[in-house]
Amino acid sequence: MTEFGRPQPRQAVDEQPRDRFGRPLIHVPSKDKLVAYTRATTFIDAIEDRSSLERWQKRMVLIGATRDPDGVRLAGNLDPANDKKQLNSLADRLVEAAGAHDKRNKGSHLHYLSECVDRGEPLPNVLKRPGRPSVLVTEQDRQDMAGYMLATMDLEVVQVEQLVVVDDMLVAGTPDRVSRYDGPGPGRSPGAPEYAPDSISGSLIVDLKTGNKAYGALKRAMQLALYSRGQSYDWRTQERTPLPDVNQDWGLIVHLLPGGGSTVVEWIDLRIGWQAVKVARQVRELRRVRSIEFPLQISM
Repeated sequence: MTEFGRPQPRQAVDEQPRDRFGRPLIHVPSKDKLVAYTRATTFIDAIEDRSSLERWQKRMVLIGATRDPDGVRLAGNLDPANDKKQLNSLADRLVEAAGAHDKRNKGSHLHYLSECVDRGEPLPNVLKRPGRPSVLVTEQDRQDMAGYMLATMDLEVVQVEQLVVVDDMLVAGTPDRVSRYDGPGPGRSPGAPEYAPDSISGSLIVDLKTGNKAYGALKRAMQLALYSRGQSYDWRTQERTPLPDVNQDWGLIVHLLPGGGSTVVEWIDLRIGWQAVKVARQVRELRRVRSIEFPLQISM
């Protein structure tokens, strides 16, 4: 059972059972077998505008093609209709060659270091994680973590990377943090809606982002709104534990900007996020409807 008030130690290996699609397998009391829950990020993608992402991926493939001509030659011998798996793999290879994943890898690196900070652990000199190459922890990384500590000093972390399940939607995901906060609310922020409170006291879902903060605000609001309505789930014991009085109207996004030692914390409106979650649920239900086209019967 989760002990609120003290972040739990990091597990050496995450053995959370998953199906072949990577979906977490969750114990449901009324079921004999574990049930595959949709990942929170997949669930909210139902209404995401992916046009910008798709154009970015095309640009990365073009850049990767200039850096990996062997990959391009291999693709030229494949048939788009019959060799989809191989072509997808080569496209991923070209995207990697373009350096498209460099920022993501750096973000993952800083995520892990922020966990050390919030668990009260010293920063390592070399970051070693199973299945990944060792990475040197630089002086810039330490400056970034100092900026992170300063920006989040008013947050008391009580949970770090704890799996959460939303049973009525069969959704699961892992919020970066659950933190206690007592201080000025979003109502004191410029441009805040009239219903935003001037002060907030209690537990908040907190998400750490290292990417461009100009994109994905609605997706972030949906993700945190989902988490705020879930329960902590321990896959080892298959126990569910209520979250510690989490605010379902407001959450926090910690924007950690790599390389500058700068971190910005912003309120995010989970009311809007929850409205969008309900729309995503309707979209996913409609996509499961198959019989919507019928043959025209000709009168004789």
